[in-house]
Parts: sequence; C-alpha cells; structure tokens
Amino acid sequence: MEQIIKFLLQNFGLTFFVIGLIFSVYSILMARKKLNKPSAAENLIKWFVFFSIGVSCLYNGIMHTVFSEAIAKFIGWPDSPFQQEVGFASFGFSLIGFIAFKGSWQTKLCAIAGPSCFLLGAAGGHIYQMITAGNFAPGNAGVVFYMDILLPIVGWVLLYLSRHSVTGDKS
Repeated sequence: MEQIIKFLLQNFGLTFFVIGLIFSVYSILMARKKLNKPSAAENLIKWFVFFSIGVSCLYNGIMHTVFSEAIAKFIGWPDSPFQQEVGFASFGFSLIGFIAFKGSWQTKLCAIAGPSCFLLGAAGGHIYQMITAGNFAPGNAGVVFYMDILLPIVGWVLLYLSRHSVTGDKS
C-alpha cells in the first residue's frame, strides 16, 4: 500500500488526470439532459482544467516551494532557488485552472495555453538532461516526463472538441 501511495504522489500528473476522467465520466452519466458530444466535451474539459491544471499545479507549487529539497532529489537536480519560481508559476497556473472550471471557452483556452508552454518546455528540459547529463531519475525521465507531453496534447484536443461553446458548432 505504501508503494501505491508513493507512486500516486510522485506521479501526480497522471493521478490527477485519471481523477479528472473519473469525475468527467460520473458527470456525463449523471447529466439529466440528453447525452451529446458537446455536453460530453464540456464535461471533459471542465474536469480536465480543474484536476489536471488546477489541482495538479497546486500540488506542484506546494512541492516546489515547501518540499524543494526532496523534489530536487526526485528530479535528479541539486536544490535551487529556481524551484521557488517554478512553484509560484505553478500557483498561477493552478489559479487559472480553478477559474476556468466554470469559466468561458476563452478562459479554458488560457488555462491550457500557459501550462502547455510550461509542460512542453519542461519536457524539452528533461530530454536535454537525459542526453547531456544521463539524468534518468524518475522525476526527470519517468511518468512525469510523459505527462509533460501528454497533458498539453489532451488539453488542446479537449479544447478543440469543446469549441461549440464559442462557435455554436454542435457536431
């Protein structure tokens, strides 16, 4: 049980992504209105921005500001003041994720765009560290790395699928 909890906490991006999917499915199944693509897409994106952006970035912010030494070790880096900056940037992304949960399509666009730049940039940094420093620590080359790529892709796909809220396109 300890190993499972450790895995879930170390791979928080995956953990909160799956929790968001569970909430999305539940919300879709409990919807009283007729199930259709636009309402399903809206449920998926709102829970995605809540958990994969809001909660995940809040957790990341706390970890990088309060537990910076442990996180640096997990990533395979020395502890650095830059972790505080990463933490506070994460708090900002978290805030927009929570706002976007009930916000407009444009707000959801903002909640996807900023963290996407951050996550894809982090993925590039992880690749660079793997190649130049041989850093294959779990926090650099494990699930964290793959989620840095997957979450922006999923976010943009969900944003595209939920475009009906702006365009009126119900297909």
